[in-house]
Parts: sequence; structure tokens; C-alpha cells
Amino acid sequence: MRLGGWVSRAALLVKFLPASASLNHACSQSHRAASIMAEEAKKLAAYAAVDNHVQNNQVVGVGSGSTIVYAVDRLAERVRQEKLNIVCVPTSFQARQLILQHGLTLSDLDRHPELDVAIDGADEVDIDLTLIKGGGGCLTQEKIVAGCAKHFVVIADFRKDSDALGGQWKKGVPIEVIPMAYVPISRTIVKRFGGEVNLRMAVSKAGPVVTDNSNFILDWKFEQAHDWKEVNTAIKMIPGVVDTGLFVGMAERAYFGMEDGSVKMRDATVH
Repeated sequence: MRLGGWVSRAALLVKFLPASASLNHACSQSHRAASIMAEEAKKLAAYAAVDNHVQNNQVVGVGSGSTIVYAVDRLAERVRQEKLNIVCVPTSFQARQLILQHGLTLSDLDRHPELDVAIDGADEVDIDLTLIKGGGGCLTQEKIVAGCAKHFVVIADFRKDSDALGGQWKKGVPIEVIPMAYVPISRTIVKRFGGEVNLRMAVSKAGPVVTDNSNFILDWKFEQAHDWKEVNTAIKMIPGVVDTGLFVGMAERAYFGMEDGSVKMRDATVH
């Protein structure tokens, strides 16, 4: 009886294997198509921002992340074709490498403390252009560079567009902290604002993610909407916090590459 049972199960498995394999193939193809669409959307947003905001003889802040790769591609293309004189200030090791690989002029905030424009991506953008940034761990340098720019422009694909923070991005608000303080900071945030705080762990190394500034990253998964300006200020006042991934009142325009091949633009509300 036991052998017969196993034979019956094996027969059923063989019977349904082709359909299962076909379903997996279809899912794989659908995921691949969605990924290609998102990458094209990133490119559309990046190209629009560079074309609309970069001019000759400017100092440009170069953000970090996957979308900024397309912005640097377009920037380098315009520099070559139009013979532009552009100086680039990076927000991370990744941004620095992109600038050098494309043969663009690299500088820093010591030599160029005031930038004409900074272009960067975001993990989520709400209706008021409040941002969550730091999914790639570069939030502090990104905020510093954005704060030094006369104009801060955000580029993203359609998946990052949200009516309210937390609607699309489910990984929480990144917070860069001094390593020795991550436990008391985590406890304080949960006590004051609720939710859950996790130390971000590395993927290809043992232990936590370490930022370009040799610090740790906490990810705060909030449970409800907040006054983000107040929360940002309050968290930054906790001893040991370097900065948060909340960018409030900083971006003046966002470009979203859409699924239909168009580019959606949103300007910050003037209060």
C-alpha cells in the first residue's frame, strides 16, 4: 500500500509538471518584462532631468543609486556632444566611480561648496515631494550635497511615486547612526514613534552594512503617517544619529518615467 501511494503521487507529479514549468516560465517572462519597463522608465526620467536642468559652466551634484547611472550617461553624452564645461560633485563612492568612468571632471565640496543643481534618485516620493532616501546607504552625503545645491531635482520610475510615504516603499526610513549608539537609538525611536527598527545587515559580508562614513544604518518601519518635518528633526536630535533618509522641503521638482513611455513631472508646493 505504501509503495502504491508513492507511485500515485509520482504519477500526479509527472502529470502536472509541464503545466507548472510553463507557469514558472510565464512568471519569469512577466518579471523580466516588468524589470525592462522599470529600467526604461528610469532612463526617461534621468534624461529629462539632465536635459532640462544642466547647462554649460555649472557645478552638478551627482546622486547615487540605479537611476543616477542613466543621468551620468546622459550628462557625459551632452558634455561630449555640446562641449560643455561641467564639474561634478559626488554623493558616494559609487557616484565618484561613475564620474571617473565617464571621464567627467571630479570635484568636492571643499573646492565647490555651492552647486548649481543636484540630481538624485529616491526610494519613494510623496505628493508634497517629501522623500525617503537611503535604500543604498548613501543618505548622509546625498543630503549634504542636495543641501548645497541651488536646485535639487529628483528622478525615479513610476514605482516610486506615492500619495503618502509608506504606500510604495515598505522597507522603512533609513537612519545613519554612530555604531556604538545603534541600540539606544533603536529603543528611543520605537518608544517615541512606534513601529519597528532593524539594524541593516550586509548581503555579501558578515555583519551589518557599513556606510561610506563608517557608520551603521537603521531601518525604521513606521506604522502610521507622521508630520515628517517634526519627526525628522526629533530623530536627528537623538544623540548618535548622523542623519535620516527623510528629505523634507528639499526637492523642487521630481521626474517620473512612466509605464507608457511618458515622463510625469511634479513641482513642490510653494507655501
